[in-house]
Amino acid sequence: MNSSQLLGFTTFAYLLASILYIAIFVFRAQKIGIVASVVTLLGFLAHTGGFALRWIESYQMGYGHAPLSNMYESLIFFGWSIAIFYLWLEWKFKNRLIGAFAIPFAFFSMAYASFAPEIDGQIKPLVPALQSNWLIAHVMTCFIGYAAFAVAGGIGIMYLMKDRYEEGQKQKGAEAGGLFSTLPALRIIDDIIYKCIIFGFVWLSTGIITGAIWANEAWGTYWSWDPKETWSLITWFVYAAALHARFVRGWSGKRIAWIAIIGVFSVVFTYYGVNFLLSGLHSYGSPG
Repeated sequence: MNSSQLLGFTTFAYLLASILYIAIFVFRAQKIGIVASVVTLLGFLAHTGGFALRWIESYQMGYGHAPLSNMYESLIFFGWSIAIFYLWLEWKFKNRLIGAFAIPFAFFSMAYASFAPEIDGQIKPLVPALQSNWLIAHVMTCFIGYAAFAVAGGIGIMYLMKDRYEEGQKQKGAEAGGLFSTLPALRIIDDIIYKCIIFGFVWLSTGIITGAIWANEAWGTYWSWDPKETWSLITWFVYAAALHARFVRGWSGKRIAWIAIIGVFSVVFTYYGVNFLLSGLHSYGSPG
């Protein structure tokens, strides 16, 4: 078995897990919760094995580098980061409904890496700019942060859906019940969003710092206002603003949920849009 086969299994495992988690939410089928968790865990273990095997395969081919060098490999690691972060949330908060709003992100990341025609999944030698010990530190820290932000955005959608439902019930003078009553209380959802943003912010900040050190080593300057650097900073400010508003202004609820959702778009453009639409020092991070 090779890495492609394991990662292919992972993609379909996350698809099945997404369907199961959504079924728990839509049909209130709590009995299949354990099945969803087991499928997710099996997918994550296969994902870990596929990632490790791809690393080994690069050495066998004589390249010998971590599988973090192009769009395909970063998508694989992005999906892995989402999965492990979600599994931690499920264990921490003992609520599987979060999976309906988190695991689909892992599936989409894997599916895009596997099936998009513009994504090249071949193992290739590192370009000179990536031949550095800082590669692992920089890419991993950034993508762990991105994964936390993706989950925060999904949970932000959960918050807005439940909030709108409860407001509608109040206007009708009806008691809360039905589909959305199975979701955690709004204050709990708000707390999860907040903790996800803090976690992601710490990791993104670390990623930017390691990137600056690497840039100085490679190009002789810590910051060059390259499009990727600029958009990374914009994304950092989006989440810094969210935390500032939380700490200083006392923002919570819908405001933070909306920022979490908007932040995902900034992350996507920083990660994906810059590579395809703008050229710069980070152009080597394109699909091939």
